[in-house]
Order: sequence, then structure tokens, then C-alpha cells
Amino acid sequence: MVQDSQRASCPLTTDPLMTLNTLRNALASPDLSLEMDAAQLRELLENVLQHLLPHIEELETRPAWESPEKASAEVLAPQPLPTSGSDWSTTLNELFSQRLSPSFNPASPGYMAYIPGGGLLHAAIADLIADVLNRYTTVWVAGPGLVQIETDVIRWFCELMGLGSEAGGFLTTGGSLANWSAIVTARCCRLPEDFLAGTIYTSDQSHHSIQRAARLAGFPASRVRVIATDENYRMCSNSLRSAIAEDRSAGLSPFLLVGQGGSTNTGAVDSLDELAQIAQHEQLWFHVDAAYGGFFQLTDRGRKHLVGIEQADSITLDPHKGLFLPYGTGCLLVRSRQTLRLAHGMHADYLPTMQQEDGRVDYCQESPELSRDFRGLRVWLPLKIHGFDTFRNYLDEKLDLVQWVREELAQIPHLEIATDPSLSIVTFRLQPPDVTGPALNEVNQQLLNQINESGDVFLTATDLDDLFTIRICILCFRTHLERLELCVQRIRNAANVLCQTGS
Repeated sequence: MVQDSQRASCPLTTDPLMTLNTLRNALASPDLSLEMDAAQLRELLENVLQHLLPHIEELETRPAWESPEKASAEVLAPQPLPTSGSDWSTTLNELFSQRLSPSFNPASPGYMAYIPGGGLLHAAIADLIADVLNRYTTVWVAGPGLVQIETDVIRWFCELMGLGSEAGGFLTTGGSLANWSAIVTARCCRLPEDFLAGTIYTSDQSHHSIQRAARLAGFPASRVRVIATDENYRMCSNSLRSAIAEDRSAGLSPFLLVGQGGSTNTGAVDSLDELAQIAQHEQLWFHVDAAYGGFFQLTDRGRKHLVGIEQADSITLDPHKGLFLPYGTGCLLVRSRQTLRLAHGMHADYLPTMQQEDGRVDYCQESPELSRDFRGLRVWLPLKIHGFDTFRNYLDEKLDLVQWVREELAQIPHLEIATDPSLSIVTFRLQPPDVTGPALNEVNQQLLNQINESGDVFLTATDLDDLFTIRICILCFRTHLERLELCVQRIRNAANVLCQTGS
């Protein structure tokens, strides 16, 4: 009651001399500088296109990467808070002329580092549309037709992965948050509220986001079992069975098994069918992290490697990898939508009534987010325009390219293939005569430096069994045979120089 009386006595303004008329006059001339009309928008877009179109036209010749050490001190210096604005032209010039370079350039056909994200331009147009419309899409009543766009996308993905009619999912920012939500969902479905006896099983080739997600889901590091892999870097099923048995004997509660649908290191795919059988026998939730490899399910060769993914309880996908979309487009699928509701559903008095009818999805009840961007459009628009067949053709080309590269690399003297490609990653290292131990790793670091020196290709490395190993990951939709021929030539030249000099 005290709060109510205080609220009633609050004046309309802190200035006691300002009358109601004075206040009305002041409000009659508001600042409208944030409100853009159609003509201003057109002018701004034309200004932006003056920068974007040359960028797109020059992608073939722009470097795939630039050293961050090239960044100027002026660009890296903190800027003061801008109390007053500057004009569009000056600000855009600063962005494109000073901020864009140096940087990695995943849109380049020469970018074969890490796991490339393509940045499909159709999706950029979709994001512009979505941001201008600015509709709310995590509550069904706020935009039924727009929510249905995301619901259709999720259903298409579920069909692609072979999940049943009860399946569901949501779009998120990427694999890291999808893996986190999968672990939270598995925890809610398989463990009591006091869940700290639960144990998680993943391989020594899993993405680091699995262990981080486990920690964010409330599990200490001691509850995550890292299972050894075989000579092909796939989870060893015998080691897995032994770890589960030991934990049960110790009074712990095994509840979650994470398989790899294409590892980041080598692209290895676990024996998903065998892991699914173990999970079923042990009554574990079976999650497949297919952020990198999942969309190869579109291809005949990919489906052969991914057999068993259809038995998963949950699957992580990254459309910003296998569908070439802009960064910030991830996905979690589940065998049963009800499990997402169990883990994420929450009532609030200020929200509208949630939907109970089949097909009407309130994503705020099935995912961690309430307010977020309209991600569905950036996936839906390119798929509607081109169809899945076009994306299948591109992914088949990447599988062809990695096989071509593997055969070319095998012909370079003293170069050994470390892992054959399962999907679109091949790894290799240089083995000069009589070079071993730390010196061998140093030679391969030099090899990588020389390959990347020109900037027209960009490769990265990993450690496999403590050996510095170079990776080629072919996933950018702009990467075709011509750039791979250049890449192989860079590798051949650098390897010859290092073998001749003996360093």
C-alpha cells in the first residue's frame, strides 16, 4: 500500500514549474532521427551496395586470410562513446576501409580452414527482410504464418535425418548452444532433480562444446567420460562398454552418449548404428553431434557414413556449415517434441496462452530463448528458391573434390596421408627422411606457414597423437577444382623446398 500511495503522488515531471500544457508542447516536436522513411532506406541501401558489390565481385582475388598482426594501432585503439552521430558515408567507409581487413575470409573459395561457413547471399537478403519486418516468432499467436516457416524447416530437417512424425526441434545460434540444450533435455528426461550422479560419454575427438555444455548444464568435469578412439579416430565401443560398466558398479548413473557425425579434427564419423544399439541396451539418451557432417545426409555417400543417425534421440546440425548459410544458424532436432517441452517449458502470466493444438508451435516453450531474431527465414528462403537438390549437388562436389585432393597429395614425395576422408576433410603431414620427434612437428608448422603465406589458400592444423597434422576442409560453396589445383601446387612447392633444405 505504501508503494501505491507513492506511485499516485509522483508528478508527471520532475520539474514542478512545467505545466501540463508546457509538457504537451515539448512532446509535440519529438526527435525523429531514428525513423527512416522509404526514400531514406533506398538511399542507404544504395550506399551500402556501393561497398558490398565490389566486395562480392572481388571475392575470387581477395585473400582467404590476413594476419591479425597487420591490424593498425589506430583501428585497435578503443573509441570514446559517441555522444553525437556521424554521417552514413563516413561510418561505412570506416567499416569497409579500416575494420574489415585484416581478417579471416570464410566466404573466399580459398578458405579451407577449421570448418568453413559459406555466407550464402540469399540468406543475407532474408535477414534484411526479417529485420525490417521485425516480427516476433517464438510465440505462435504473434505471427502464425512466419512461425510456420520455421516449423516447416524443422520438419524438413527431421525428415532428412529419418526421424519420425513426433520429432521436432528449433533453430539456434550454432552447435555449441544446440549441444548444451541437448544435454539439458537429456538430463531432464533421464535423471532425477538431484542429477550429479549422472555420467556422460563422448570420444576424445568430440568438439570442446560437449564438455563445456556439460559444465553449463551443471555437471562437473569428473562426470564426463572421454572414450578413446580407434586408428580411424572413431569411438572404441569396447572402451565405451567398459566405462559404462565401471560407472554402474561405482553407483553412478550413466545417462547420455554423444556420438560424432563428423568430427572437427578429421571428419571421422563414429559407428552410429553400433552406438545406438549400445545406448538402447544401456538405456542412455543418444545424442549425435552432426554440426559439421549432418547435411551430407543429403548425399548417397554421406548416408552410408551416417547410418544410425536416424536412431538418435537428439541431433545437432549447423546449417551455417553444410547448407552454407551465415554464421549464427544452428539447429537441434529431437525424436520427440515433448522432451523439449519438458526441458524448456515455463509459464509466465504476461505471456499469451500457449498452443495445445498439433502443428502450432510456441518455440519459447521448446527452446531456451523467448526474444530472438527470425532465424527461420534465412534457412527457408534459400531452400525454397533452390530446393534441396541444389545443395545435394554442391555437397557431392565437395566429396569429389576431397577425393581428388587426397589422390594428388599421395603423389607428393615424403607427404603422407594421416587420415583418409570420410566426408570432406583430409589430413596430411610431411615426413622428410630422418626427421622425427619435435623436429618433425616444427617442419610441418613451417610447411603450413609456407602454404598460407600467399593468402590465396588458408589451411589450419590439429594434433593427432601428438603429431602436428595439417587439415584441408572443403565446405565453402565457392570452392571448386581450380582453387584446389592451386592449393595442391602450394603444398607441392612448399614440401619440395623443405625437403631440399632439410628444415
